[in-house]
Amino acid sequence: MFSNAHLAKTSTATIALVVCGYLVISDTRAETATGASSSETKNENTVIRVWHALFRSSSADDQADTQPLFRSGSADDQAGTQHAGADSEKETDDNTTDPAASIRSNVDGKGDLFRSDPQYEANYTAQAQVDVYGAKTAVEPPRPLLELGREQYTSGAYDASSTLLGEKNPLLPGLSIYGDWRTAIAYNNNNGKDIAQIATRLNLDVDFKITGTERIHAFFTPLQKDTQFTRFEFAGDDASGDFDFEFDPEPQTLFFEGDLGSIYSGFSSQEATFDLPFTVGLFPLFLQNGIWANDAILGGAVTLPAQNSKALGLANFDITLFAALNDVDNVGIIGVDGDDNNNTNLFGATAFIDAFSGYIETGYGLIDGRDDQAGLLTHFVTGAYTRRYANTLSNSTRVFANFGEDPQGEDEGLAIISENSLISGLPSTLLPYANFFVGFGNPQPLVDGNNAGILKNVGINFETDALTGYPKLDDSGSDAWGGAIGLQYLFDLDEQLAFEVAMVQPFEDDGIGAQDAQYGFGARYQIPIDRAWLFRADATYQILEGEEDNFGVRAEIRRKF
Repeated sequence: MFSNAHLAKTSTATIALVVCGYLVISDTRAETATGASSSETKNENTVIRVWHALFRSSSADDQADTQPLFRSGSADDQAGTQHAGADSEKETDDNTTDPAASIRSNVDGKGDLFRSDPQYEANYTAQAQVDVYGAKTAVEPPRPLLELGREQYTSGAYDASSTLLGEKNPLLPGLSIYGDWRTAIAYNNNNGKDIAQIATRLNLDVDFKITGTERIHAFFTPLQKDTQFTRFEFAGDDASGDFDFEFDPEPQTLFFEGDLGSIYSGFSSQEATFDLPFTVGLFPLFLQNGIWANDAILGGAVTLPAQNSKALGLANFDITLFAALNDVDNVGIIGVDGDDNNNTNLFGATAFIDAFSGYIETGYGLIDGRDDQAGLLTHFVTGAYTRRYANTLSNSTRVFANFGEDPQGEDEGLAIISENSLISGLPSTLLPYANFFVGFGNPQPLVDGNNAGILKNVGINFETDALTGYPKLDDSGSDAWGGAIGLQYLFDLDEQLAFEVAMVQPFEDDGIGAQDAQYGFGARYQIPIDRAWLFRADATYQILEGEEDNFGVRAEIRRKF
């Protein structure tokens, strides 16, 4: 921490440097404009110039010569142009600006201490004002399938809200149903199964807003049962030739969320001095970009948001506490039996911290078995640090570890993942990336409802499509190392084209995950057809030493609503 004396000295030196620099620039400009200037005049104007340097963003000449944003001609040409009106500078007989007149104008009126108003053309056009912002206009997204009551992301005059929950927490009721519908055709050879099929899934979010901070939310996937989707397998050696209709009306999530601070304000009619968001029910837990946690758990969570600590030098951090008594999915630790996830408790905490010129994510979780899972006690820890280096490299380094007691198997593991992207000459559209990993033992995510491993985000060759059984490289990270190197191009930010090569190299035969080397070559292309429809295509070929190679090609249409 810096002392007050040090800050005072630094501030004084900074002000002096700014003033000196301004005096030099101001004198140079004055000599250029008038051709000559006596030392007496410079001394006479020093106080005024100091005032300008400290409290005005530019000199008096600049104030009088404010022009439209785009103007041809040099700076000297623009400096010679005078504005008409009461604030115009007086000109001498030789058409040069009288410095004394400028000084008097600044001293006489308070309004002269500020810049002149913008100068507009005589014929005002709305399009010209839009062009100032790159001719950008509002983009109307597809509206939800159903909207009742107060609509989301709209503007205008609203009716007065009910104050049933208090004047300081007015009701803003609204029911909306939104989501997407995905349909894909694919031909996959995955783990020895050769199938061509058309598959579809429907994702429905049902959101009932109560106030500005309280709501009830539910998520449905009616056209699938567990990991099986409604599909028609029409070709391939292992295709059934049948249409399989999968239906599940049960909600995948159903929870209430709100803010105790807002609720307190409503019932007490006093402004809360705190924010305390919370949720209870079957809610989604998504941590470390879904690597550590990506599942819906039955329990609750509470967050301490936007905290800071002067003692620790932390400007911003959040802490979240969560717990679950049911629906805890972890295939590697608990097992694949659907009933097993109802015999475990989950307790954990996670934090997000801005520190050390970067961003830190950290967390701890505990899975405690009961009933048929009695004796299971596994600890999970994670940490990640994200930072940009020398405006050249963006890096996220993530560490995951699990250890404890598992009567039915091996629950100890460690994985380190390094995610890297180069900042190219087209930083928003051309994105070269290289991600690497090394794993020991049996590293596991805390929870994952899709039975995915710890490497699912390393590259496009490590992820499936959650629809057609699209093949992927081994994502367990068990006693192996490897990574993915790729190039992504986003055109005008409305298309995506990606190419990637990936590799998994096991260094020990532990009976878990890949037993021999694996290599993958993948490509992806996406483009919006319009604001509601999206087209995506993927292709991959995977060489598996000691096994039959995998390959897959697919095309998908997605409708957002």
